[in-house]
Amino acid sequence: MSITVREDDLTHAAVQDLLALHLRGMRDSSPPGGVFALDLSGLRDPAVTVFSAWDGDRLAGIGALKALGDGAGEIKSMRTHPDHLRRGVGARLLDHIIARARSRGLRRLSLETGSGPAFEPALALYRRRGFVDGGPYAAYEQNRFSRFLHLSL
Repeated sequence: MSITVREDDLTHAAVQDLLALHLRGMRDSSPPGGVFALDLSGLRDPAVTVFSAWDGDRLAGIGALKALGDGAGEIKSMRTHPDHLRRGVGARLLDHIIARARSRGLRRLSLETGSGPAFEPALALYRRRGFVDGGPYAAYEQNRFSRFLHLSL
């Protein structure tokens, strides 16, 4: 498998379908009011750059980088296509987003994710890349479900 990561304009049906799957999964695995995933319109914000990972002509995953200002960025909408799970797609996307953040001169990357079994694989991936637990950032508030991780660049 050779994964290619590229910026995405969110017009491809496969990307939209994977984003819809991501949102459903977040809603199914999170308590009411605990989903902060961006929908299609949120990902079209000029502060957000979306990346898609492709295995040939098959979509393997998506992820996004949101500029927060003041040297900070946020990772959003990380999702591996079910047909490509446990094949390194998430790691490839995350490495690409980290490299892009560094090339933009960002000094810190943060993310919000959930807690519980559905989120453990993602948490493990982020921690392997050096992210550490921390407090809320931007407009987030502390709650019992959210986990906040940060990486100094």
